[in-house]
Amino acid sequence: MKKLGNILYVTTPEAYLSLDGENVVVKRDDTTAMRLPLHNLENIVCFNYPGVSPALMGACAERNIGLCFLRPNGRFLARVTGRQKGNLLLRKKQYELSQCESACASIATSMVLGKIANCRTVINRAIRDHALLVDVSELRATSDFLKQMLQSVQAGATVETLRGLEGNAASRYFRVFGQLVLHQREAFAFEARTRRPPQDNMNALLSFLYTLLTYEVASALETVGLDPYVGFLHADRPGRPSLALDMMEELRPVLADRLALSLVNRKQISGKGFTQKESGGVLMDDRTRKEVLVAWQKRKQEEILHPFLKERIPFGLLPHVQASLLARYVRGDLDAYPPFFWN
Repeated sequence: MKKLGNILYVTTPEAYLSLDGENVVVKRDDTTAMRLPLHNLENIVCFNYPGVSPALMGACAERNIGLCFLRPNGRFLARVTGRQKGNLLLRKKQYELSQCESACASIATSMVLGKIANCRTVINRAIRDHALLVDVSELRATSDFLKQMLQSVQAGATVETLRGLEGNAASRYFRVFGQLVLHQREAFAFEARTRRPPQDNMNALLSFLYTLLTYEVASALETVGLDPYVGFLHADRPGRPSLALDMMEELRPVLADRLALSLVNRKQISGKGFTQKESGGVLMDDRTRKEVLVAWQKRKQEEILHPFLKERIPFGLLPHVQASLLARYVRGDLDAYPPFFWN
């Protein structure tokens, strides 16, 4: 089983990263602020402006250390990769399946089932744990609707139909998502999912977490030998990691949505950490971003019992485990792709 490695998040805008022997050096104003051994790192995520030295980029590529650049608002900018990795035969099979409508529908069905089931679990947990603070009747109606959607998805459909069912389920889920905000309701009021740019504090938080998750899923897919840009549910577009977006659907409610709600309800972050620009978009400040990243890393350390493997694993390994299961299905070792169902 793969071990959960360390991730270096560089949030200081003025920081510059370079290579010194087998160490990554973080400098600020020509002063060394940090020095870390490369062998301790799995990924480096940069929010800084000066960037990274070519030598460090090359070292990360050679050692299979992920290197990702995000804008200060959390928007994806670029990823650095080295020589093409992965099993050629596995990728050829992936490309072959991506051209087959029935194969795409089979994989997409599993992923959509996972997403809807996990969204329903988020709602059911709120009913169970906070019945006095939420509109139980509305949440139960939404839970029942999602249950019906699961039956519709299982009935068998084309990829296009599955996209429609997934969109309807997501719309209904986000219609009641604001009720799950139990504290700081004024600062984190949520009416609908908005993006590019997010129009309120909660949407800004969700978008930031979704970006982190997309990057980690894409890295996991590459690690097991799959091409993260060739998907089965999301349509292929130049520069879009369609397969990573496919797989993150079932993981978003578990890893991102629940964490966002916990950060707000436990008052680990506040509305003061967000600023609305003249354009209407909302940005997260540096201090809040650091709080979110710390909580993200802690969340990944928590263990769960994987329903398919029947093994206890850290949350942070879920992208890798699901990527491995998908690779096994593509190779023909499994009869179907088993999505992650959160209990």
